[in-house]
Amino acid sequence: MEQLWTGFLLLSLLPMMSCVADAGRPYFLRPRTLGEFSTLNREKSFLQSSQYEYETKYFTQRLDHFSFKNHKNSTFQQRYLINDKYWLGAERMGPIFYYCGNEGYIDWFAVNTGFMWDIAPQFGALLVFPEHRYYGESMPYGSQSMAYKDGDSLSYLTAEQALADFATLIVDLKKNLSAEACPVVLFGGSYGGMLAAWMRLKYPHIAIGALASSAPILQFEDIVPSDTFYNLVSNDFKRESENCFKVIQQSWKALETYGERDEGLQNLSKKFRMCRDLNSTDEIEDWLNSAYSNLAMVDYPYPASFLMPLPAYPIKEVCKVIDSFSNGTDVLDRIFAGVSVYYNYTGEEKCFDVNDDPHGENGWNWQACTEMVMPMSSNPESSIFPQFTFDIESYTKNCLNMFGVEPRPHWITTEFGGQDIKRVLKNYGSNIIFSNGLLDPWSGGGVLQNISNSIVALVTELGAHHLDLRAATENDPLWLVEQRNAEMKIINKWMNEYYQDKGIYTFEI
Repeated sequence: MEQLWTGFLLLSLLPMMSCVADAGRPYFLRPRTLGEFSTLNREKSFLQSSQYEYETKYFTQRLDHFSFKNHKNSTFQQRYLINDKYWLGAERMGPIFYYCGNEGYIDWFAVNTGFMWDIAPQFGALLVFPEHRYYGESMPYGSQSMAYKDGDSLSYLTAEQALADFATLIVDLKKNLSAEACPVVLFGGSYGGMLAAWMRLKYPHIAIGALASSAPILQFEDIVPSDTFYNLVSNDFKRESENCFKVIQQSWKALETYGERDEGLQNLSKKFRMCRDLNSTDEIEDWLNSAYSNLAMVDYPYPASFLMPLPAYPIKEVCKVIDSFSNGTDVLDRIFAGVSVYYNYTGEEKCFDVNDDPHGENGWNWQACTEMVMPMSSNPESSIFPQFTFDIESYTKNCLNMFGVEPRPHWITTEFGGQDIKRVLKNYGSNIIFSNGLLDPWSGGGVLQNISNSIVALVTELGAHHLDLRAATENDPLWLVEQRNAEMKIINKWMNEYYQDKGIYTFEI
């Protein structure tokens, strides 16, 4: 049986944008999050997820929590979803399970965070899913077009303001439900996992603990090597096939050669079945980069339709296709057949649009151009990617062109910490689970070792991006079942400590 996790003693007790530059050209990347689908897939998934019932509500939220100045648009309507079917109620101090909303529609995070729904009946928990400001329907200034109008209107889109939203909503909700004594447990995956961890640290009086899944809170400044992410993606491919790894490495030179030929871009557009002629080979490079990175994130042990409809362990399937061609086959033909497992596993796509943005939101670009600066680079000797070198000058220039703002690369670690994480969190942190799967390239920026008896790292060798937050299925491998059981026991321990401090009772699941 696979090693379940490292650095964990049972009950001894976080598509981000980063800029890498090649000759000054910025490339943008962020980790995909729970429930990011095309419009078609979102509609299908809603039908398949109708068992998740919730009531949609709206809360009048302050636009700026850190100023007492009143102005014309001082509030906005924040959407949140709530389910009280399993709740023990305020009188019995039933817990509140609170998901820290990511950069997208909250309904898709809600119906794709099956772990919370699975365990709510056992804990008697109230489920609450608040939407992150400037995403989904929670738009300041009344609409997305007005909220995203310029740098002034976007200036209130920060992690600090979002956490204050979450804290304010919890306080108000508990007051209205006469549930002030009910314990709150935070959940979050990817960026939402970062928010859950940071909220536990910033608002320890609001929540008793946090499960931060695939939360790369160390992916800032020089805390981890800048080539970590791309090396981990590459290792996932090399793990499946050395030949597959080498073919992908060789493909970038073939792309460059195509772009230098007469009518090369038109031929390249046809070869990769693009919906329009390409403007540069950069567009294909970014399209391929996204596929490889996303495949590593969702290399799940069973078929899933998370980012795209995909088979179990999709990287294995991609490499199987690439390796199936005989020697001498055009390398780009092999590459296109391989990435078609990601972009067209169903075989229904007629052509591909390299500029397609099914989510239609630009909020994360703003966040990455202000405080969420995650330096990344790539070494072609050790990875499947071409040379990328993080260049803060190029990064800043691009952000100035887009929004008229300069990034603050040191702000997140100033606000939330990150440097010398073991010593700092051991001294002032408690009750956080950092869960990571080593197939997930974002695990390189995660907490992979226990920090204290109550700040615990659950690390699975074959886990991918926030797999533990997905609903349990009959196809779950034993190590995943055991990981979730461990998380439940730790949460149960937090609740027992809370109830015992209150002199109430012991809660057992």
